[in-house]
Amino acid sequence: MNQADNLRKLLDEPGILPMPGVFDAVSARLAERAGFKACFMSGFMVSAVRVGLPDAGLISYTEMLDQGRNICGAVSIPTIGDGDTGWGNAVNVKRTVGGYAQAGFACIMLEDQQSPKRCGHTRGKKVVERAEAYARIQAAVDAREEGEDILIMARTDANATDGMEEAVERCREFRHIGADITFLEAPRDLDEMQRYCDEVNGPKMANMVEQGDTPFLSPAELEEIGYKIAIWPASLMTSAIMGMEKELAKLAGGAVSEDGKITFNELQDIVGFPAYYEAERKYVAD
Repeated sequence: MNQADNLRKLLDEPGILPMPGVFDAVSARLAERAGFKACFMSGFMVSAVRVGLPDAGLISYTEMLDQGRNICGAVSIPTIGDGDTGWGNAVNVKRTVGGYAQAGFACIMLEDQQSPKRCGHTRGKKVVERAEAYARIQAAVDAREEGEDILIMARTDANATDGMEEAVERCREFRHIGADITFLEAPRDLDEMQRYCDEVNGPKMANMVEQGDTPFLSPAELEEIGYKIAIWPASLMTSAIMGMEKELAKLAGGAVSEDGKITFNELQDIVGFPAYYEAERKYVAD
């Protein structure tokens, strides 16, 4: 099976599907080694590591696609890719879907924000009118139906701008158009989370951001509400930054230690040196 089929199979299985937020090939490989069955490429985190800029529409389609190709190529588990607004109109969305499918993504997430878009848990969000939002998802579904083997996740940020009634209605229409998964971003409390799960059919994703706008719940709690997918997009990045800052502080203070880190042999294993050496031996001349 390809990765889209792998994700479809996981969605058909009972229970919630937890996914860490990854941002490069190493973080994705660590997620797979930890036993996760799928992962999520966060646009916020890729923008941070790739160009050192905020998630505000500053990273390009080409940069995101290149990072995604590296991530998908590093693991055997399906990856959901953040496709932002599709980088343009509905025709651009269709091209973006094709690019993500060819890069190896199992699913692309597309949102209804105006450009420049914002991270779902930051200030200044604005959404496009319904007609444009629906046209984006229709274009994505058309790309899938015309042969791009990839799932479509339709996201709305309308709760922050127009309220839950509008957000729920958009999710319902996204499903009617043919989106495989919906994502109502930033519900503010348990009642809003429950309403979304009760009133919209199909698989739904919860976004768990530490200190974000949405209650920070466990996978079991999210499953009880009705979610199928749970992502923690910032957890790996925030923990990695804390670790790097601690090590930098020690080095800046003149402290040198081998403690508190993985070994160099472990690092070689993570990046694939054992497999490289095995392949190298195959081609050594006698």
